[in-house]
Amino acid sequence: MTLDPQALRICDAAAVVEGGKGVRFPVLAFGDKATGFVVRYDGKPYAYLNRCAHVPIELDWAEGEFFESSGLYIMCATHGAIYVPESGYCAGGPCKGARLRSIAVTEHEGGIYWIPDEFIAPPAA
Repeated sequence: MTLDPQALRICDAAAVVEGGKGVRFPVLAFGDKATGFVVRYDGKPYAYLNRCAHVPIELDWAEGEFFESSGLYIMCATHGAIYVPESGYCAGGPCKGARLRSIAVTEHEGGIYWIPDEFIAPPAA
């Protein structure tokens, strides 16, 4: 499999541990400076805009800390909303039924890469 020519490297694949600390990366979201993040769950990387579906604030407790204590759900540090890692679906909390904004991500030859789209773009140089 070849890597999409628009793909941008986030980090080494080994930096994203199953149910552990995630890696943040800079993006432009709908034209504004923001961050995305990638976590690993069930052996696969998943990336989302670092913005709660309830109120547009960053999710992590401390930099890269996205999972609640069991490592099964992504949790908003401010309001306690819990999200299913493989879909971004809010399974509980004030935004139940909403979703995190996903970012296309792929793992290739020891790295994790994200693919920009019409809404989530690389930051200005």
